[in-house]
Parts: sequence; structure tokens; C-alpha cells
Amino acid sequence: MIVRHDVFRRLLAAGLIVTLAACTTAKLETPEAPGVNPNEIGNTNDPAAGFANAGPGSEEDFILNVGRRTFFSSGSAELDSVARATLDKQAAFMQQYPRWLMKLQGFADDPGSESTQVALSQKRADAVMNYIASKGVDRKRMWAKGYGRDRLVRACTDTACRVQNRRVVSNLRNEYDTP
Repeated sequence: MIVRHDVFRRLLAAGLIVTLAACTTAKLETPEAPGVNPNEIGNTNDPAAGFANAGPGSEEDFILNVGRRTFFSSGSAELDSVARATLDKQAAFMQQYPRWLMKLQGFADDPGSESTQVALSQKRADAVMNYIASKGVDRKRMWAKGYGRDRLVRACTDTACRVQNRRVVSNLRNEYDTP
């Protein structure tokens, strides 16, 4: 009986050592990103880089708080309720900050030839300009250009993905672009 009791104690002691060893943790070093000062790494809710000075009426304010993209259904230049809500905010911004001009860039990723895509993207840009003008923004402060399939956000075949390419991007400008 003494032998069994001794074996039992040794097994119990070994089990306790293994258990205690599993509970201890070594201090792990946090890996640093190459070329990054660990004192300069931001927190989740810090402002995005380049947007730290997003004051009222700034381009950053427009991008972050108003929204500059208007999306369309396949083959369409019709504005839905979501598009109109975004454009209402854009028109209000343009009225509040009359120093800005707006370039409206239309894009398409729909079935059809390249010339069909350019024409559709121009119709989309014109629809956005007409809507914003209907809200009281002077047409002389805006211009529209259709680019067709040029400058795709994503090259893909999935419908949910392609909708990102069927858009008008409203860009603020200080002066008119030269041809």
C-alpha cells in the first residue's frame, strides 16, 4: 500500500506542477509594425489621417459628414430616395458654403459599348447636377463629366460589387478644371 500511495502522491505533484505551469504567462512583447514608432500608433476612435482638421465647410467636412457618392441601378440615371437624401445634404452644404465649386464625375459599369457607358455616365452626372440645381445651387458653380467605365472602384462580375462602379462622385473644387 505504501508504494501505491507514493505513486499517487508523485502523480498528484506532477499534475499540480503542470497545472501551475499552464497558468503562468510570460510577458509577450507586442510586435511593432516595420518603421512605426509605437508612441505614434493611434487608437480606434482617433480621427482618420488627413482628416484631423475637418472644420465646418472644409472638404473633409463634406466627405465625412455630407457624403460625396451617389449610386444608381443598372442601366439607369434615375435618382432613388437614398440618392436624393445625399444630394439634399450636398445642396445644403453648397448653399451654406458658396466659395466651393463642384465637379460631378459620372461612372458606369453596365452592359453595352463604351460609347453607351460614357453616355449613361454623363446622364447620371447631369441628373445629379439638375437635382442639386433644383435645390437652389447656381448651375454656374457646377459642371458634369461622364467617364464611362474609366476609373472603376472594383473590377468584378458580382452584381453587389459592380454597383459600386455605378456612381457619381461630387468633388469640391476651388476653381474650374481646365480642359
